[in-house]
Amino acid sequence: MADHYIETAFLDTSGQKCPIPVIKAKKMLKLLSIGDVLKIKTTDPLALIDIPHMCNELKYQLLKTSRFEDHNIFYVRKG
Repeated sequence: MADHYIETAFLDTSGQKCPIPVIKAKKMLKLLSIGDVLKIKTTDPLALIDIPHMCNELKYQLLKTSRFEDHNIFYVRKG
């Protein structure tokens, strides 16, 4: 069975470069409740490093990372 997460909120940072995707993700996660899931779409390749680092630093759970040809999707649970 494939992993499937239902997001509470969606953040599209397509076209935005580091550090903007992480800054926007942090702001949105602050507004969410513990246990909520934020789905983040990025086109910045550095997000593959920055989003997991943010999750580790802030004790959020990175549930899944999906890589596509032109973008990445992250599912982050607020902890």
